[in-house]
Amino acid sequence: MAYLFAPADVTTVPVDGSDDVFPVNRIFCIGKNYADHVREMGSDPASTPPCIFMKPANCLKVGDGDLAYPSATQDLHYEGELVVALAAGGKDLDRAAIEAAIFGYACGLDMTRRDVQGDLKERRLPWDMGKSFDDCAAISAIRPKDACGTPADTNLKLSVNDTVRQNDTTAKMIWPAIDALVHLSTLIELKAGDLLYTGTPEGVGAVVRGDRMDLVIENVGSLSVTLK
Repeated sequence: MAYLFAPADVTTVPVDGSDDVFPVNRIFCIGKNYADHVREMGSDPASTPPCIFMKPANCLKVGDGDLAYPSATQDLHYEGELVVALAAGGKDLDRAAIEAAIFGYACGLDMTRRDVQGDLKERRLPWDMGKSFDDCAAISAIRPKDACGTPADTNLKLSVNDTVRQNDTTAKMIWPAIDALVHLSTLIELKAGDLLYTGTPEGVGAVVRGDRMDLVIENVGSLSVTLK
């Protein structure tokens, strides 16, 4: 047996303080995971179950630097998020098993073609193309969990061109990371290399070419990218 063409390269993320790299398997994301953001987007947080979607692993933009402005949109939005990285997996896991499976945490940007997403929502169609495109997920180096303190209750701050747009605590998640992963493990078998983008607080908005986004999550790390 021979490959018809060369297989895709493995997507990797640096590990903070190490020469090791984290091989990415899949990217899961939670939408509508902060009540104020749910209201900001016109929904009722009391009636919102966890909204889980996926992005391709090869869409990651790793580390600081330039971020490509995507085609087919005039309304690109940033969403600053805490990212969880798994080094083990399984199905129907309890909280202890999830905690043991977590390798570490990172800063992430879930970039969204909001006009594309809105159009697809209005037509009651899947909105994958609003969320999945080249460079649609940026990520910092992953910090091992032992060095992260308590990222379940830490500050997340995102600035655009030095103006603070998001400034909140991860303690406001409707579905904290551990609970979200417990739920996700009832739907699929989690695997080593999986990433979970845990949702964004209120303050999302549009960015244009030339804008710089700086995301800092206390005890986790930082990420700085500029749209080109």
